[in-house]
Amino acid sequence: MKVWFVGAGPGDPELLTVKARRVLASARVCVWAGSLVNPRILEALPPECERHDSAGMSLEEILAVADRCRARGIDLVRLHTGEPALYGAIGEQMRALDARGIAYEVIPGISAFQAAAATLKAELTAPEVAQTVVLTRTAGRTPMPATENLEALAATGATLCVYLSAHGVAEVCARLTPFYGPDCPAAFVYHASWEDERVLRGTLADLPARVAASGLARTALILVGRALSQGALPASRLYDRAFSHGYREGQP
Repeated sequence: MKVWFVGAGPGDPELLTVKARRVLASARVCVWAGSLVNPRILEALPPECERHDSAGMSLEEILAVADRCRARGIDLVRLHTGEPALYGAIGEQMRALDARGIAYEVIPGISAFQAAAATLKAELTAPEVAQTVVLTRTAGRTPMPATENLEALAATGATLCVYLSAHGVAEVCARLTPFYGPDCPAAFVYHASWEDERVLRGTLADLPARVAASGLARTALILVGRALSQGALPASRLYDRAFSHGYREGQP
């Protein structure tokens, strides 16, 4: 018996990995994150698959399902949103499974920041502008480590992808403005890759007003950084004809 932690991806069923779809297709029991996973992903499960929505379950209740699966000698699919390694709360589940002697495997998924970049048609790293991408969140009921506050991260000038903070977009933009400037490109991507996806583009100065007017306040990603500029950015030297590397001799 094994527990399969499956990354459901950002929402679009076609963004499931081949391995994830294969495991879902043979699932007999599935615990899925009903508050976050697109219900269309469940269409990959067999009709007879036993389903449990973890939105209303505690850790103990989820583990009880795993215990029952072990007693029956069948695998359990634990379907998480996006990429399970990011804000997926799988660590505590894996530690509990270790204590029980239950084997498990993780199937990675595409994360919301990747889907958001795709829909924005943006490269999050731009030569000479930003070569680092930071995935972070703001404090809520889960506190942030003191060294990981927004100001400390903003001081790097990296492209920031701020999760789980859609409700606080005005605060996020205000805290980042002293580091990036009010004219810095910013975007708010709601339900990246879902059927009802919405994209709000702007700057740190005007994005909060755009979001407030939209009425959107949950399940969105905030992206900030000069690499998001839709104007001219420095080109990579990789394809510069004068640039030599191990596979090509530069031309005059």
